[in-house]
Amino acid sequence: MSVRAVFFDVDFTLIYPGPTFQGTGYRDFCRAHGVVVDPDAFDAAVLSASALLAPTGDVYDPAIFIQYTSRIIEGMGGSGAGVERAAREIYDAWSACHHFEMYEDVPEVLRELHGSGVKIGLISNTQRSLTAFESHFELDGLFAVAISSFDHGYMKPHPSIFERALEQVSARPHEAVMVGDSLAHDIEGARNLGMRAVLVSRSGRAPACPADVPVIRSLRELRGLL
Repeated sequence: MSVRAVFFDVDFTLIYPGPTFQGTGYRDFCRAHGVVVDPDAFDAAVLSASALLAPTGDVYDPAIFIQYTSRIIEGMGGSGAGVERAAREIYDAWSACHHFEMYEDVPEVLRELHGSGVKIGLISNTQRSLTAFESHFELDGLFAVAISSFDHGYMKPHPSIFERALEQVSARPHEAVMVGDSLAHDIEGARNLGMRAVLVSRSGRAPACPADVPVIRSLRELRGLL
């Protein structure tokens, strides 16, 4: 089957957070609001809070992400009125591209796909400006469509965000592939609409996937799948 369009998730698929959003970064945010946390407890706190981001397919609501961040801070030992203030500041900072790094394989693969005539796009559960993302990482002109849940209104895996992307590139579901790091948001959301999907697991620790969902560690592996 011919592939006319490939859509990518953004966070943890194309880019990853730098030190600002690691344990020491959280410590610094919290310190400014009078909250004391243990940076070494960050990883365990993230894991514990992750259930709050379970997919609902509902409207985009900043409160979900602020609650999630507050739970991380509390898991690091933080308490008091300053927790929510720090969480809101962290949420706001997440939209700034300079806090992130791009995986080294991304520019090469995106430019190769674009050069081959395949339409490529972004579908992201974020409040970040995707126009700013394209400019900051020097990817201007590569994307036929870029949709954030903040602008669209609904979050993945809601079908409407995928349908909007398909409409904008004039592709039918079976002609498109979704590439992302979340089985629940990216993969199942796309498959429920009839799209193909590829799970990105850069760590190599992937959840159990349906047999028809390839799991890759590098975007370079897309070459053999499309």
